[in-house]
Parts: sequence; C-alpha cells; structure tokens
Amino acid sequence: MKRVKVNAWQVALVFKDGVYKYMLKEGTYWFWKNEMVLLYDVTKPFTAPVELNILLQDAELAEALLVVEVKDNEIALQYENGFLKNVLTAGRYTYWKTVINYEFVKADTSKIEITEPIDRATLQSKLVAPYVRSISVESYEKAVLLVDGKYAQMLQPGVYYFWRNSITVLMSRVDLRVQQLEINGQEILTKDKAALRMNAWAQYKVDDVEKAILKNKEYDKQLYVAFQLALREYVAGYSFDELLEKKDSIGPFVLEKVKEKAMALGVEVSYFGIRDIVLPGDVKEIMNQVLVAEKKHRPTASCVVKKLQVHAAC
Repeated sequence: MKRVKVNAWQVALVFKDGVYKYMLKEGTYWFWKNEMVLLYDVTKPFTAPVELNILLQDAELAEALLVVEVKDNEIALQYENGFLKNVLTAGRYTYWKTVINYEFVKADTSKIEITEPIDRATLQSKLVAPYVRSISVESYEKAVLLVDGKYAQMLQPGVYYFWRNSITVLMSRVDLRVQQLEINGQEILTKDKAALRMNAWAQYKVDDVEKAILKNKEYDKQLYVAFQLALREYVAGYSFDELLEKKDSIGPFVLEKVKEKAMALGVEVSYFGIRDIVLPGDVKEIMNQVLVAEKKHRPTASCVVKKLQVHAAC
C-alpha cells in the first residue's frame, strides 16, 4: 500500500487500473498498488488527464469544476478576482471552484461592432488589443465607414473600436475646415489672342460628406477643374484691355459659375481671387514704354498704346 496526503489547497483524482473512480479532498489516504492518485492545485486551471466528459459523469467532481466553452469566432475575457488575466480563444477550459473568483465575458468576434460590456481601458490592454482595431476621427473631421465595400455609417469625431476579423473595414476621412486650393500657371488666351499666364487661389469647405466621398471621386480635383474652366471662360470673353479694366469682377464671376458644380460635389466655395497676371515679355516691354511716356507727359504715349493694341490684335 501507499500513503497519499491531500493538502487543503489540493484535490485528488483516483484511478484504478486506468479507470477513473472518485475525487478526494483534504486528508491522508492509503491506496493499493493498482490505484493511481493524481493531485491538482485548485488555485490553477484544471487539465483533464482523460476525456473531460468521462470525468464530468461524477456529480461531485462536476460540481467542483467550472467549465467554460468558447465557440469558433468567439473569445472570452478571463477575470480572476476582478482582474483581467487571459483571453481565451475557441476551446474548452476548466477551473476549480475555490477561493478564486472567476468571471468570463464572452465576445462574438464574427461581427465588427463591439456590443459586449467591455470598457476602453480593457480594449486597449495588451491582452485584448490584438483582437481589436481602432479608428480615430479628429474634432475637425467626419469620416465615412465602409464595411465590405458598402456604406455603413457616418462617424463623428471620436475614437471607435471594432473587432479584428476577416471583414474589410475602410474609413475615408474628410477635413471640415476651410481649405485653400491653388490654381497656378494657367496659360489662357484673351478674346484678342493675347497670351496670359494667371495664378489664382480659392477657398472652400466640405459641407456634405456623403456627396463628397460616396458620390464623387477625388472631389478636390474636380473642383480644381471647375475653377480652371470658369477662369478660362471669363478671360476668353474679353480683350486684353477689357480684361485689365474688369479684373475685379473675375472673382464673383468664377464663384457664381463654380457654385452649382461645387454643390454637386458636396462643397461650399467662399472665395476666388487672382494672385497675379503674368504678361509675355514683349507685351511687358510695350507696357513699360506706355508708363514711361505717361510719366513724362509725352504725346508719344498714345502712339505706344496704339502699338500695344495692334500687338494684341496680332
């Protein structure tokens, strides 16, 4: 015979000829040689030496064990005495019912929304973070959320958490602040064929995020083309002299022309201005002659002006 002592923090499982017989708690026991005794620390998870279902046929042992089953596409957050200790994936887990208070929070990770009662600190912990993806939207932004290529929702400023799985989640942010658009190096001919290079700029902001992102591709590039075409239309409608006289009306004309297109893009335009107009070298030289002649009050100034007009006509 052999003597086995079971301590207060232990449980013993007795097998005879390889077959499970019964469970023993604290005490000292004697066994025959054909009996095997396995001791278990009840403060640790239990690993079954044989098929668990066989052991659970013993009502006393089944009552002493806590069995947790985690399905495919699930995880379980394991808490011990209120502290997160582990994240369990698909499988079957067994614990002793002892002084340790076990709690489990199961989560369905086959969906993207985190509807389970899990706080942000836990989602950011090193144990849970590998199963979570996060999205941040700044205070000056809105974002369009696409799930498997389909529009899901509009995201307001904040931090969002989703389960990490095979579902494709994409986000497209839009800056809601006033933006500046540079429209530089525009080579344009006036009505009388004078070649000008114009540099302009505009201000706009997105006021309909769904239109800008879902109904238009690269709305900012489309807006650039709209401004470009409106500017060309205006310049082409006037002679060089007329354009210089009416340059202050370019902005209002272009804004009015672009307004409808901008609305279709989900954009509100607020300003358009000409930064500078660059003249060809020979035209600059003729205009300089006009200025010099005017300063000297010479009658030749009018002749130079006529020369400039003839040059533009050519």
